[in-house]
Amino acid sequence: MTELAATNLKKYNMYVNGEWIEPSNGEYFQSYNPATGEPWCYIAKGTAEDVDKVVHAAHRAFLNSEWANMTFTERGRLVRKLGELIAERAEELAEFETRDNGKLIREMRGQLKYLPEFFYYYAGLADKIHGETLPIDKRDMFVFTSKEPLGVVAAITPWNSPLYLTTLKLAPALVAGNTIVIKPSEVTSASLLELVKLVEEAGFPPGVVNVVTGFGQPVGDSLTSHPLVRRVAFTGGPETARHVVRNSSENFAKVTLELGGKSPNIVFDDADPANAAMGIIAGIFGASGQSCVAGSRAFLHVDIYDKVMQILVDRVSQIKIGDPLMDETEMGPLATKTQLERVEKYVDLGINEGGKLITGGKKPGGFKQGWYFEPTIFEHTNNKSRITREEIFGPVLSVIPFKEEEEVIQLANSTDYGLAVGIWSKDGARAHRVAKAVRAGIVWVNTYRSISPIAPIGGSGLSGFGREGGYEAINEYMQSKVVWINTSTESIPDPFIMR
Repeated sequence: MTELAATNLKKYNMYVNGEWIEPSNGEYFQSYNPATGEPWCYIAKGTAEDVDKVVHAAHRAFLNSEWANMTFTERGRLVRKLGELIAERAEELAEFETRDNGKLIREMRGQLKYLPEFFYYYAGLADKIHGETLPIDKRDMFVFTSKEPLGVVAAITPWNSPLYLTTLKLAPALVAGNTIVIKPSEVTSASLLELVKLVEEAGFPPGVVNVVTGFGQPVGDSLTSHPLVRRVAFTGGPETARHVVRNSSENFAKVTLELGGKSPNIVFDDADPANAAMGIIAGIFGASGQSCVAGSRAFLHVDIYDKVMQILVDRVSQIKIGDPLMDETEMGPLATKTQLERVEKYVDLGINEGGKLITGGKKPGGFKQGWYFEPTIFEHTNNKSRITREEIFGPVLSVIPFKEEEEVIQLANSTDYGLAVGIWSKDGARAHRVAKAVRAGIVWVNTYRSISPIAPIGGSGLSGFGREGGYEAINEYMQSKVVWINTSTESIPDPFIMR
């Protein structure tokens, strides 16, 4: 059993079937505060046995008449109530999130206050889910479809935005009538465990929402391959996603993958230089670059290149790095020591490959503790180096010049990813042309990193498949049933001929 040496640290158990349970092996692991590099709580270290227990609990709840017999309207009311409780606890939950993953309190406060809108949106959709009557080509048949839940959903969430990315899975899964087992990142489990305290208060029956904590092996592997899991919703990196896809071959679960990207911001010569620069900064230095949609490549037209670069460098030099719990801080630490080391490796790689380091590239001075890194800008002459093609997931921007529209479309599409693109131009026709030509699931024009419960997100290639958010997400958590009714009073003439 792991020794709980620092007894003053909070200890979190798993949430299973409406109860807080200890891990079957009695072991816990430390979770670290990125701003200090020090442990701040203990998280239950789940096992394969724990996974089996929680999935069976979720399966029983799915079959239980209390949940199964609820109308869509009744489920919608519960989901809305959960959103209302999150709104009441937004400030507290934001602080847990910041302490857990190092994101700015000002960002998390805004995000947590907006998060209930996702629950309200899906609650409102709950009783708008319906099938259709089919205009069948047989006169004596009445045929219709209905929508039904899948069963037990496994939600695997990452460390960069735990509550937001959990909400994208939790809200639609519940209004569709599924039960859910959430496995948060071992790096950031505490904020989710605080949020699920509200599930029982909202009125959900035991077993409908569950949380199992621990590491990918064995918890993640056991969960995504469990025979009772019918749906896997994963957000994370491509390597782990490959394991998820292989695991789902064991249970034939429906899978959606929301992965990363190497997203570009394209700035044309007629763009507003200041707005474009601010959009680029928001895209790559917001959340310290730890975002699936991070705009880590910037393509600047040669006629506006120097002007935008000057604004970029001037503003980046003024970014206030510091304690993410302080309102004046503009950039906090990276979430883990491993991530800090990854960013440092890529900066060295960028220099060795011939990139010109303009600003940043090292740990900031004055921070003896924590996993901080300066906002970093590289200039490149082409789009061929590893630093311009591989996802870094940190505050590192690659800037590349271009001359022609067709050229920049080819550059933007020259990637294995396909998640997001930013287009900066006052020419509406060009914005439409480029938006159609770029390969991405999300295109922002004269803005970046905007979200809404109404709009779906997702990508292609190494950015994954399937969609979260918007009405489309409901279909990801349901299956269609077709019903044939023979309205004829005549006898079946020949049972050996297909009707």
